[in-house]
Amino acid sequence: MPQRERACILAELTPPYVVIEPVEQTSPFVFCSPHSGNIYPTVFLERSRLDAHTLRKSEDCFVDELFGDVASLGAPLIAARFPRAYLDVNREPYELDPELFDEPLPAFANTQTMRVAGGLGTLARIVADGEEIYREPLPLGVAMERIERLYKPFHARIAELLERTHRRFGVAILVDCHSMPSASMNHVSGGRPDFVIGDRFGASCDAKVTRLFREIITHCGYQVQLNRPYAGGFITEHYGRPFKGIHALQIEINRGLYLNETKLTRTAGFDRLKRNLTQIMARIFAELPPILAPRAAAE
Repeated sequence: MPQRERACILAELTPPYVVIEPVEQTSPFVFCSPHSGNIYPTVFLERSRLDAHTLRKSEDCFVDELFGDVASLGAPLIAARFPRAYLDVNREPYELDPELFDEPLPAFANTQTMRVAGGLGTLARIVADGEEIYREPLPLGVAMERIERLYKPFHARIAELLERTHRRFGVAILVDCHSMPSASMNHVSGGRPDFVIGDRFGASCDAKVTRLFREIITHCGYQVQLNRPYAGGFITEHYGRPFKGIHALQIEINRGLYLNETKLTRTAGFDRLKRNLTQIMARIFAELPPILAPRAAAE
């Protein structure tokens, strides 16, 4: 079975990601959309007990398109081509669920996280609303193929983009882009925020950057919440090293702003939100405190 997995990956998911590069990178930002992939491999659909539309409930639909114009502003965007239900790169590489496999996991697998307990490890056991994905347990080799051929190349490219950016500007800011269901937010006021910005409660990003994002997004008329209920996942935690000049924050967008969450189609709000996001990012790029981005010598 792993041989079929390998053949499917090579045929349908090579390359595993797309990078939209600016003509010239003029900003110390790198954007990442890890959950907007929508190529569902044939072998995956065959193993699943769910139809393709149900599997898409875990997808951050069109988030890569919402942020697609950042390249015209001078920043690269990397987006996964594979879906989150197939492989979640916003997890540790071996954050694996023992219930999902038909053989024991290796000792290096992390089986004890809350995400694994919830069925949402590196290979998810369930989709976003709790439905089981697979008809039967998987061979361990299936997980290893996905991790080696998709997960590791994706993260290697993020690391390369951040290293290049840091070398050029003396600082790098990773913006990890996501969307959240509009109806599952328990906000204390009874309403639901339009955006949630996560910086691991200050651990992954300088407060000046987080504050700038919040102020500019709020100024555009959106309701913004910090760190609750989403403080940032593995990508934010892993790459955010403010003391080394590498900052990472996560943005969650309320899907009600742009998506029909039943049909998973764009609504009339999509174009307006995309224009606003482009304007927001342009302002952030222009107003980022100079002290945070000492210009390094050009490459």
